[in-house]
Amino acid sequence: MTARLIVLASGNGSNLQAILDACADGRIDALVVTVVSDKPDAPALSRARQAGVEALAMPKDRYETRTEYDTRLGTAVVGRHPQWVVLAGWMRVLSMAFLSQFPGRVVNLHPALPGEFPGVDAVERAFHSGKSHTGVMVHLVPDEGVDTGPVLATVIVRIEPGESFEALMDRVHAAEHRLLVATLADLCSKPTPVDQPPTDLERTHA
Repeated sequence: MTARLIVLASGNGSNLQAILDACADGRIDALVVTVVSDKPDAPALSRARQAGVEALAMPKDRYETRTEYDTRLGTAVVGRHPQWVVLAGWMRVLSMAFLSQFPGRVVNLHPALPGEFPGVDAVERAFHSGKSHTGVMVHLVPDEGVDTGPVLATVIVRIEPGESFEALMDRVHAAEHRLLVATLADLCSKPTPVDQPPTDLERTHA
């Protein structure tokens, strides 16, 4: 059964594009049902529309608490019955108000190895660290820990002597695309935690 994915993305959406392309050409046995962004002008939403995928802008209201926002976000995602929720450049730390609705089904991509450079600017911090390598990981998000969930896959990216930050960033992005696609292909080839057939309305909407 083809898996249903919902992708949360705050920015450019290059990793989203890698997912969309891999679903389209059969490398991932899945359908991206909806792309959600907390930034109404995020290029990720344009990428979704160009692919014929529902693009949902859900910015946080000014007076809305984090818990209220995550509850509203979770309600929107639950109603679309995903097997997997994929965080591809989602720049908000999700609370349990959201995560508790998708136990074992939220997947995050982070441009660092486990235990190294959690949070924002991970590639820049690695570049200035003096280390000979950094990497990329895909992991589950069971709780509010920042980039600490169970690891699904990793890849090492060398920091070449004398290379520019921009060159390293390009190679990290390429590694992200490959690792995320391969990991999702593996997840979607197995029985999923929740197999709920979509309604006729959802099939039409998707």
